[in-house]
Amino acid sequence: MTTTLAPVSALKPLPKEHRTGLDRALAQRSEIEAFAADVVRSGLRNVFLVGSGGGLLTHEGLHYLLERRATTFAAFALSANEFIYREPARLGDGSLVVLASNTGTTPEVVAAAEFAKAHGARVASVTKKPDSPLAAASDVAWTYEDDKGVGDPKTFLLAILGLALLREADDLTADEYEAHIRTLEVLPDALLDACRETEDLNARIADTLKGAPVIYVIGAGPNHGTAYCLAMCYLQEMQWKHAASFDAAEFLHGAMEVVTEDTAVIQYLGEEATRPIDERAKAFLQKYSRKAFHVDARDLTLPGVEPAMRPFASHFALDAVMSRLAQHFEAATGHDLENRRYMFKVAY
Repeated sequence: MTTTLAPVSALKPLPKEHRTGLDRALAQRSEIEAFAADVVRSGLRNVFLVGSGGGLLTHEGLHYLLERRATTFAAFALSANEFIYREPARLGDGSLVVLASNTGTTPEVVAAAEFAKAHGARVASVTKKPDSPLAAASDVAWTYEDDKGVGDPKTFLLAILGLALLREADDLTADEYEAHIRTLEVLPDALLDACRETEDLNARIADTLKGAPVIYVIGAGPNHGTAYCLAMCYLQEMQWKHAASFDAAEFLHGAMEVVTEDTAVIQYLGEEATRPIDERAKAFLQKYSRKAFHVDARDLTLPGVEPAMRPFASHFALDAVMSRLAQHFEAATGHDLENRRYMFKVAY
């Protein structure tokens, strides 16, 4: 099946209205806090983070946060169909199932919401439209209407939810909570700044690798999701390029054997506790590949972000910079990001 759109010849400009969706997400803080308080008071035992494709990857930052800080409840992340067919034994009363889908129409994600409710779990979703099937299938849905800015409103909504759950469970002090919220409030402009600062780097990456036969993308901690999203959602789905993503630690336990001096690799380095994993992989790539590019959160200014909060902020920044790279690839290859062979076009 052949599907074509008019070729893209120029880089899309950064949006003028870059923060509308993020501001709508931040404005729902009080509603999310009230929901989190009720969930914890009702006896929260576990949280399941569910989605498909980009919706699943949206949960990476929240999953990382909850795994590192939650002591009174467990956190799991599963793709929607895996969640349904595995039927986790711990799913039931005391479970919170959180689903993410931009369109709110992904059939298996909607089915996962219905499945969770049938098993007695509380169901919350983050999605673009309040009248979407996913919103209708959820106990509560937080929506944002606008997704054309810099940064993903879903990640802001999920971060507020996770932070509020941790505060209510006494795993985050009031001061820590407020410091994280302050960071979210300054991030919309900081993310735009990060994209501006990396325009030249992203242009070099896209121009150098546009013809690469395969591109490997790696990251550690929450930035494994960043790598996964670039490889699958953008390079494979939206650019029809052969690509694969790896956790930066696992990359050195097998995948590194494919590396030669001409192997194309894009690495995302964060400022989280997993930073030593990044640095080990970077040292290997600098030694053995001439086509390895390193996108490092430490090189970003992130104005307004308090120094102690940079580890929390860096994942949001790398996600924004990664999404902007997709537009650079679009301009370099001439392949429109909206072009699809199968997705949204055929039954599958």
